[in-house]
Amino acid sequence: MKKYIFNRILRSLVSIFLVTTLIYTIVYTLVPRRQIFKNDTNYTKMTKTPDMKADYENTIFERMGYIDYYNSRELRAKASEFDASVTVEGTSENKAIYEEYIKQLGNGWTLHQFQDSKQFYATRDVPVYQRVFEFYGNLFVIDHPWKVKDASNPDLKRGLSIENDPSVGWSVVGSGTKHKYLLYFNSKFPFIHQNFITMDLGTSYPTYQNLPVLQVITQGQGKKAMTEVTFPSGSTKSSSVDIYTRTYRSPEKADSQTIANFGKGDAYTATKTNYADPSMIVNSSIIGIVGVAIGYLLGLPLAVLMARYKGLRFDSISTGVLTFLMAMPSVATAYIVRTIGSSFFGLPNAFPILGASDPRSYVLPALILGILQTPGLAVWARRYLIDQQSSDYVRFARAKGLSEKEISYKHIFKNAMVPIVAGVPGAIVSVIVGATLTESLFAFPGMGKMMIDSVKASNSSMVVGLTFIFSSLSIFAVMAGDILMTVIDPRIKLTTKKGGK
Repeated sequence: MKKYIFNRILRSLVSIFLVTTLIYTIVYTLVPRRQIFKNDTNYTKMTKTPDMKADYENTIFERMGYIDYYNSRELRAKASEFDASVTVEGTSENKAIYEEYIKQLGNGWTLHQFQDSKQFYATRDVPVYQRVFEFYGNLFVIDHPWKVKDASNPDLKRGLSIENDPSVGWSVVGSGTKHKYLLYFNSKFPFIHQNFITMDLGTSYPTYQNLPVLQVITQGQGKKAMTEVTFPSGSTKSSSVDIYTRTYRSPEKADSQTIANFGKGDAYTATKTNYADPSMIVNSSIIGIVGVAIGYLLGLPLAVLMARYKGLRFDSISTGVLTFLMAMPSVATAYIVRTIGSSFFGLPNAFPILGASDPRSYVLPALILGILQTPGLAVWARRYLIDQQSSDYVRFARAKGLSEKEISYKHIFKNAMVPIVAGVPGAIVSVIVGATLTESLFAFPGMGKMMIDSVKASNSSMVVGLTFIFSSLSIFAVMAGDILMTVIDPRIKLTTKKGGK
């Protein structure tokens, strides 16, 4: 078993790598890079002159990983090591020095000149294989006391300690680390939190500009949530600050409000904000889990009844209806359910109508996800149950005089639990796929809608990040299904003896 799990995890990691790498390559090579500016609200303001336009575009391209970029000041600093007489002015003497320096750099660097100022800058297209390597190289970030490098704060103490912090209670506190609290406890799931190892899926752009992808999908949404917060200064007041998220910010950048809350000289004053509504990942999890439950609650009893009355009118009608539902486009099913739910039951046909605070906002999206997977589940389970009816143990049960009801519920259904459990991962994958349609239809603030919005906005980092998350969930769900089968039926072995015996 251990060997199987190890090999399966290894194969799962390889599959995730291949899927994510393929999507990364497609997104960053086939989608025109200039398309990202169509949804940048700052683009017009930041590109009023040709020089501003060139600098802004190259800065964004560098941030997105398309190019390496030296602006005039950076290029002069680099070239001055080669020739100290060089300046930023666009003279022919400087041009000759820069050209010679660029030749020495090699590796695809190209010298350019701004249109108005005539100053020089340099760019290099980053090969896609290098971008992929950097994505995986930065995927996991380890925090440690020498993580922060700040020349303006040379006296920064470095180390780890266990403290009863007045703001968060007992925690592992760092200094010189990026995060203040590396291990802490609170009432939010999963209750034990750590920042020793974090994930970096890139930076979102142009939507949610300059925010980490993981922060976008895991932070709350909507209005700011005010709670009682105890600041390091000792004051307790109502604030939207998430005190647990304190990260390093140079003390020289602290304003008067920051000093009042954290005290003068505190280097951990950068915080995130608490919001009233759940995050995208929580919203998607709610309707996803409920959707899977609805699918099984509807599909399994129906399959049992169809198998029990095989060949009779109920089975024929049910099979016809299920076949029709499977043939119907998902979007048509979603629109029909939404129309019926809103017209006859008064449920909201869009999430923003009632918002996250009202449970009714989740009913129709979850119901649609459940209904979409019910036909396939019911037909598949019916077929398996019918196959079991001709098994030897069923004949023996009939010979003992057991009723068909007892045989169905006490014997056939019990044995059918193994493949049913194996189908749970497929249901999870179906929910992930169906969520992109359902969440877009209801303007539901979840990861599925975020994927569609990111594709429209050419938010390449978000597309790659969500692909990584979705593929990881799908692949590990399949592995979990195999392991669960062995828990339910110990006779199932996931490994084979030597020689195939």
